[in-house]
Parts: sequence; structure tokens; C-alpha cells
Amino acid sequence: MTIHRTARHAQMSIEDFEQIARTAPETVKFEFINGRVEVKPMSDQLRKAMTMWLLTECMRQRPELALYPEPGLVTEACRTGRARPDGALAPFDNFVGHGEWAPADGVLMTVEVTSHDHDTNLRDRVEKRDGYAAAGIPVYLLIDRDTQEVVVYSAPQGGRYQNRAMHAYGATVKLPHPVGITLETEKLKDYTR
Repeated sequence: MTIHRTARHAQMSIEDFEQIARTAPETVKFEFINGRVEVKPMSDQLRKAMTMWLLTECMRQRPELALYPEPGLVTEACRTGRARPDGALAPFDNFVGHGEWAPADGVLMTVEVTSHDHDTNLRDRVEKRDGYAAAGIPVYLLIDRDTQEVVVYSAPQGGRYQNRAMHAYGATVKLPHPVGITLETEKLKDYTR
């Protein structure tokens, strides 16, 4: 395995990363973001509750879709990233037959709920957002627990989302096409600490 130490190169090849991720214990989930191996933070109970609330809303309004928890997605430009969003909204069976790391084709929206760790700003607010845009995922929904906002990114073009809408908890949030779901976010206030 070749590991590069410079910021301009990936720490290792995609193949080496996938081998490490495949052999890791079930309690550890790895991601490959911007050429770096990252350990996905474990969800606390409030983060899980937020994800379950969103899953319920998605199923109620778009029963033909599923919000898959933590799927392995191929992301970033040239498909060099490997991410595990907190959720990915896609048609049923979208990931069947793709193994641990599925292409982002068919994914309508990715979801991240910020964790309270030291690198959530770079990881969730910048790197993963940009990786999802580069993969052409139409909508990125960020539930930001630090700012108590729901941030909706949409219209990916040239590796960046062209639109960003920020809403305080309690607002009515209309997720754009192709998602087409309206979220009444008052419930998120119950999950603040």
C-alpha cells in the first residue's frame, strides 16, 4: 500500500481504502473525503432522532422513495470519494447489486446531521457538500445542530451547488425538485440541547 504524505495527493489509492473499509470492525465506519481517510462519527441519540423524524416525513410524502441510512456512496469529481451520508433519498432498490460503494446515480438527496466534534465544520459544511455536488446529487440537506438551521443546497453545476437556502428550526422548508417534500421543522426544536 502506498501512502502519500503531501496535501496535494491522496493518502492512498481508492482500492487500498476500500480494502481497509471492508476489513474494519462493524463498529467503525470509514469515509474517503478529499483523499483522506475519515472515521464517521457515531450518532448520538438526538442525531438518530432527527434522522428518524426525516425518514418518517420522506416516507409519508414520497412513499415510492426510501431514505437509506448511511449508504456507501461514490462521490466527488472523477468519483474519487467515498462517503456515508446520514441518509440518501432514492427509489426503492436503488442500491441493490452495487456492493458497499454505490454510484450516486438515482440519489435525489443526501442528508447530514452535524455532529458535535471538532471537524464537523470542514467535513459536513464544506467537503461533503462539495463532494455531493460534484457527484451531481440534486439536493443536499444539512441539519445544522450548532446553528439550529436547516440548510438546503440545490442545483449542482460544475462541482458546486448554485442555490443555498437557510431556515431556522420551526420554519416550513420546501425541498426543491426532484425531492418535492415540505418539512415542518418545529419538531427539530425538541432535539436541541
